[in-house]
Amino acid sequence: MRVALVCVAAAAVVTACGSSTAKPPTMVVKAVSGAESLQARYERVVRTVSPQVVQISQPGGLGSGIVFDGKGDVVTNAHVVGSAKKVTVTVSTGKVYPANVVGKFVPDDLALVHVTSGTLPPAATFADSSKLAVGQIVLAIGNPLGLTSSVTDGIISALDRTQTEETGATLANTVQTSAAINPGNSGGALVDLNSEVVGMNTLAAGSPVGGLAPGIGFAIPSNTIKDIAGQIAVHGKVINSHRPFIGISAATLPSGGILVTKVYANSGAAKAHLRPGDVIVSIDGTPTPTLDALGQVLARHKPGDTVKVTIHGRRKATLTVRLGELPVS
Repeated sequence: MRVALVCVAAAAVVTACGSSTAKPPTMVVKAVSGAESLQARYERVVRTVSPQVVQISQPGGLGSGIVFDGKGDVVTNAHVVGSAKKVTVTVSTGKVYPANVVGKFVPDDLALVHVTSGTLPPAATFADSSKLAVGQIVLAIGNPLGLTSSVTDGIISALDRTQTEETGATLANTVQTSAAINPGNSGGALVDLNSEVVGMNTLAAGSPVGGLAPGIGFAIPSNTIKDIAGQIAVHGKVINSHRPFIGISAATLPSGGILVTKVYANSGAAKAHLRPGDVIVSIDGTPTPTLDALGQVLARHKPGDTVKVTIHGRRKATLTVRLGELPVS
């Protein structure tokens, strides 16, 4: 059964109830119990990171963001800014600053906004997410339901999850966490006990009976954030997607399968002789009944990989396709 996923940006109207590679920091701790020492560490993380997490508001809703650098840039989810060109950024002290949306990259659900006047808190430190481990303690910091600097804790439940959002974006290598994530947490920080950002809280699993499923949330890994936001900060846009591209336009058939409607010249699909009218039924033996399923399979690969594409329809064949890189314009 497929798990429903919910982007966790909050609605514009809120009711009265609320709608690494670095070594751990050296701490001077008196002779106290292990539990007290852990509590002191939690307090230090919250004290350090809370100012680095801001609230982002636009006419369609609100969410969270993370101070990305010392130049006035804040990174958040693309679905938090939506189609807005201008947003407001509220820091933990309550000060409000105007900001422009510099750019966004919807396939990775990331955006960068720039505060046009005022001074932001110090930038967050981003960890190397390739070093994360299942069972590691993490804290989610953000503005759920507009409640500034709210904190929940949990562990990393799994790594390298591939999830498809309501927007259609397929996110690769997400970090699954048991830290509670609620509307308004989108764009906020998932941090380790070294006060370093390991991910951006983005999705919560939906319960089959309605609402959010407790203890199942997903974060974009920090290495992806550094890569995509860094490109936008330098170039104003993403110039290297680092995402695989099979080289087709396609549609889901009511009976299941992917109908190829266009093959792009010089793409891997074109070189493998995929044609409009072919119906893709599997990639490397994994069934692809929908475009979402196709996206999830491709997200597990990188540009340059080869995949076996099985087609039915007017002809039956298995073709070897070398994946290209997703164009960014």
